[in-house]
This record gives sequence, C-alpha cells and structure tokens, in this order.
Amino acid sequence: MKTALVLSGGGARGIAHLGVIQALFEKGIKPDLISATSSGAFVGAMVAYGYQPQDILEKIIQTSFYPYLRPGFGANGLLQMKRIETVIRQYIPENSFESLQIPLVLNATDIISGETVLFREGELALPLLASCCIPGLFSPIKVNGHDLVDGGVLNNLPVEYIEQEADVIIGSHCNPFSLDKPLRTTTEIVYRSLILAMHAKNRERLKKCTLLIEPPALNKFGIFDFRKAKALYDVGYSYTRELLNAENVIWTGKPKP
Repeated sequence: MKTALVLSGGGARGIAHLGVIQALFEKGIKPDLISATSSGAFVGAMVAYGYQPQDILEKIIQTSFYPYLRPGFGANGLLQMKRIETVIRQYIPENSFESLQIPLVLNATDIISGETVLFREGELALPLLASCCIPGLFSPIKVNGHDLVDGGVLNNLPVEYIEQEADVIIGSHCNPFSLDKPLRTTTEIVYRSLILAMHAKNRERLKKCTLLIEPPALNKFGIFDFRKAKALYDVGYSYTRELLNAENVIWTGKPKP
C-alpha cells in the first residue's frame, strides 16, 4: 500500500507541516511519495532528503533568511528571492531530485502562460524557490524558459499529480478558511485575497484526501509569523496526534469505513 503526503502552501504556517509529519512518523506513517507547493515545497524537500521534522524546525529557527533577500525595486517584485538558493544548496548539496530518499513532485505557476509547471527530476533548488515565489512580493524566477511564481496560485493542494500513484493520500492543509487574526499590512491583505481565491479551487481537492489534516488553530497565525515557528510546529503536532488517536482513524492514516 503506497501512501502519498500532500503539503499545501501557507507562508510561515507551512511550518505546521513539520509538526504534522512528526506525529505521523510517531504513528509509523511514512510517505512513499510527496507532492507539495509553496512553503510546503520547502518542508517536502527537506523531509524527502532525510531530515527529521524537529531538525528542520531547528534549522528554520536558527537561519535568518533576510540577509539572502535583496530589494527588487524596478523588477517585478519587492524582493529578489534567488539568493536563498545558497541556503537550499547548503541543506541539500547535491541539488537534485534524484538525491532525495522519497520521490517528490513540486508545482509552480507560469505567470505568462497561466499554466502549472511540474518538477520531479533534475535540478532542485530553483524549482523549489519558484514554487515558493509569492507574486508581487517576489520577482518571478526563470526556470527552463518559464517565468515562475508560487504554485499555490493555481493549485495550493496538489493532489491530482500523484493520486494515481498512491492508495492512501494524506493532505496537510495549513490555510483554514476562517481567520482569527487582524490583517495589518497590505501584503497580508493581498495574500488573504489569494487564499480566498484558492479556497473555491481547493474544495474538490480536499475531498480527494483519504485523511485531511487542517488544524483550525492555524487561523491565529499570519504568513510572516516565522518567529512563532515553535508554536506553529506545536499546533500541527498536537492536532495531528489527537486526530490519529481518534477512534475513526487507524494507523495507516486511512479512516475506517
């Protein structure tokens, strides 16, 4: 029986995926393949490479990404993201999908053609960054002739790219529709608008998950709450533990009939 793990985008809220995965691991549930986008792409790549969730959390807490972001005024985004490639290469020095222990599929959005572009082989770092590239905030990243932005623009829960390869699909969705946090900045308002637009598209994808993990408490966090990394991890971990311990879920992650 093959198990696929699907990880959504969500900015800093994507850190909650690490807590979700830790709880799954403790229950003996490990994915045979991963499909991920945006911040979920970073988590997915690190887990697929072989890092443990708690180790990834420590790396996020210890690493300041801001020195690697340079202003992009005059370009197509406020910040240039490509310099973070240096950090990714430190974590995954082989810089290839082939170096991963778990097969990984990433999706990004071609901002010119309006089509989804998939990656599952070859160079890893640039496709990963492209999948995380929030439009307007970051300039598009060019990969293989495509001008790419955040994969979540067209598909923020990329289930369909792996559904024919798996018997069990576990979806970790870190963008609850409700919101319990005031929107303080223009960027947060823009991203919230993107979430609302994505919500309608995701309804059918949510139904395709054998097990959907969507911690409601994530609505208290914003997309830039990286300083609350430990709290985000804990929300994902505690919610998933309770869910897996419920009577209607067996150890495979597949709900009982």
